Order: sequence, then structure tokens, then C-alpha cells
Amino acid sequence: MILNDVNQIAMMNRIDQLFGKKNENILSIYFTAGHPSSDSTVDIIKVLADAGADMIEIGIPFSDPMADGPVIQQSSAAALKNGMSLKKLFQQLQGIRNHVDIPLLLMGYLNPVLQFGMEDFCKNCTDTGIDGMILPDLPLDVYAEQYRHLPDKYHLYNIFLVSPQTGDERIRMIDESSRGFIYMVSASSTTGVKGSFSETQMEYFKRIQSMSLKNPVLIGFGISDRSTFGTACKYAQGAIIGSAFVNMLSGSEDLKKDIDRFIRKIRE
Repeated sequence: MILNDVNQIAMMNRIDQLFGKKNENILSIYFTAGHPSSDSTVDIIKVLADAGADMIEIGIPFSDPMADGPVIQQSSAAALKNGMSLKKLFQQLQGIRNHVDIPLLLMGYLNPVLQFGMEDFCKNCTDTGIDGMILPDLPLDVYAEQYRHLPDKYHLYNIFLVSPQTGDERIRMIDESSRGFIYMVSASSTTGVKGSFSETQMEYFKRIQSMSLKNPVLIGFGISDRSTFGTACKYAQGAIIGSAFVNMLSGSEDLKKDIDRFIRKIRE
């Protein structure tokens, strides 16, 4: 490999690097920063990376998480009570790249980001080694008109969501505007643990798969165990687990042991 190739790889977003070397069974884990304790965020990231998670989505706590079910709502409320804020989160993430090299994303609602300042948010993401952001309530057209230049300036990927109600034309638009991957919401409901996928959901998965999108797809919402993870991976490059993991953290007395066990049960 010549030097220019090495430099080009080094400059690639870590999300691209992940999908460049692995195109199936990708496991992304979501948890809320500041939960279960105010200082547990960095430890959880380190243990998840060591345990075999491919990517981590760090949730920004918010007082009105309208797309989230009770488990993540409660974790967000607990994190805020613990004193977690965007400023504190960025302080905690300083130096995280000395410990982990998998992709890290921040996921949350637009309001706290705008209060922090969109450019300051993007700059802090880059300064701390964050690779992308997921803001479910940021519409595609608003992003394109007002904010796209900022993630581009700071080499961040803004990840868009699609749902069962998203039409094919809109999905194509999102695919054209996306970098990294597309977050495929499995159902038009809040986050939460589900036992299995319905026939309607399976038809939706098949519809998206048949579109042969240019971006990789990860399925989220309702992925909670090895079975639902495996099913999702048949129709996408991988899946995102949130509520089941957050629920486990809430009752954990040994983070390392419990996180290792959680990931192993999904993988094996």
C-alpha cells in the first residue's frame, strides 16, 4: 500500500472504515450519557468496545424525549438528575480516542443541540473524536437549507432515519443526502423492547432491502436479543440495540461483567 492510500484511509470517517471492512452483523449499542451514574459514560464506552460492539450511540439526555419509550425516558430523567449536560458530556469524552477506535455517535434531540449552538456542537464532536450525529427531529429539508455546511465543515456524518411511513421517493432523497448509514426505524412507535417482528414489519424490511440503497442500513427500535438481532441482520447490514441495553444497565451491579454477558448473548 502506498503512502497516499494510507493517508486516505486515516482521513476516512470511522463509520466508513467500519462498513468498508464489515458489511453484515454490525452491532451498534445505544445508551444514555450520565446513566446509571454521572461518571459511568466513559467506562461504558470502553467496556462496550472491548466486549465487541461495532459502534456506539451515546444518547444526549433531554427532558422531553418524545420518540423514546419508558426505559430510555427514565434513563434520560435519571441522567439529568445526575447533572449530565452536553457541556459535561464533551468534558468527559476528552481523551476517549486514547482508549477506543470504533465509531462513536451522539444521538439526541435538536433542542439541546441548538441551545448549545450547532457549530459549537459540531466542533466539540470533532475535537472529542465523535464521528456522527443522529437528531431524529431534524427534518431533511431544514438540515439541507440551514445546517449541512457545519457537519461538512467538521467532517461529521448526520444520520437520517426512515420509518414504515416513509415513501420510496423520500427514502431515495434521504439516501442521496446521506453519508455513513441510514437508520431504519422498525416500527412507527416509540423505542422499547419487543418480542418479535410482525408480518407487516417483515414486509417493510423486504421493501427497503429491495431498493438496493447506496448507503448501508441499520435497523433499530425493538431489537432486544439474539433472535431479533439475527432477523434484522437478514435484511440490513446490522442492527441497533437501545432499550434492552439501557434496561440492563439500570440494574447492573458490575458493569464490565454485565456488559460482557449482554454482548456475548447477542453475538453467540
